[in-house]
Amino acid sequence: MKVLLSGTSYRAHTVILVTIICALGGAWYFASHATAPLLVAGDFPHEGPASSTSINLIPHKAATSTPPIESVLYHYIEITNGCGPYYATGTCVNMRSGPGTEYPVVGHLRTGVVLRVEGTTTEANGKEWYKIIFDKGLRWPDRVTGDWYVAVDPAAVMPLVDVGDETLTPDTPPTTKRIVVDLTKEMLYAYDGDTLFMQEPVSTGLEFTPTPAGTFTIFYKTPSRYMQGPVPGVSDQYYDLPGVPWDLYFTHGGAVIHGAYWHNHFGQEWSHGCVNLPPDKAQQLYEWAPVGTTVIIHK
Repeated sequence: MKVLLSGTSYRAHTVILVTIICALGGAWYFASHATAPLLVAGDFPHEGPASSTSINLIPHKAATSTPPIESVLYHYIEITNGCGPYYATGTCVNMRSGPGTEYPVVGHLRTGVVLRVEGTTTEANGKEWYKIIFDKGLRWPDRVTGDWYVAVDPAAVMPLVDVGDETLTPDTPPTTKRIVVDLTKEMLYAYDGDTLFMQEPVSTGLEFTPTPAGTFTIFYKTPSRYMQGPVPGVSDQYYDLPGVPWDLYFTHGGAVIHGAYWHNHFGQEWSHGCVNLPPDKAQQLYEWAPVGTTVIIHK
């Protein structure tokens, strides 16, 4: 689905969240702000009148309409034309501490990063800037020393509108979809019933941070997550990865299927326990898999 706002094309996706670290690389800083969501009203069917054939001595009440239920949408940006996984190819998108080129650069964004934004700010010369926000807690908040801004640039930055985080509830409808990860082959298979939707090489956990084996359920989705290390009891490695894209959480210990923009070692072990996909494949899987999807991890 595409949503057009202010003449710009936004893509809508389904979403969720929880956290832990399961990635490698990168160094960043971060800022947290409140934001007002975009509300889009959707019509629901009206209640019909009672049947004329029913025998009822109580006077019939006039039919009442069900008020529209508002769907909350959030704004994001995706870096579509930045530098490569190791900063060696392409041109990184600069992230600055304020809305203008006179502000210092505080980060270099690679292709595949997805960040939530509060909206746009216009500087004196008329150029627009996205203000980055983080509404989830950080493991290492002291690394964030100020605000983050990214220039509006259709050639490198794609605006998105998304429903935000999705959580499994007792009312979640059942699904026949399942994701199977083969730890020996480093392959992911996605099925709807007996129909194969996707078959892709992945990167799962390294020897000392293995991906858990077993049968799980996707209980959280989110289009963007800031992942940081070290993680006590899991990894002593330092890393700072804002905008980890298209996250499907399947254990409460933090195991996630997500996009990885910081490496290209798909087909071999390379994570802290998560299941890494190229960002574009992770997005396809994210949009296809609802919460409640079964995840089977085996050797």
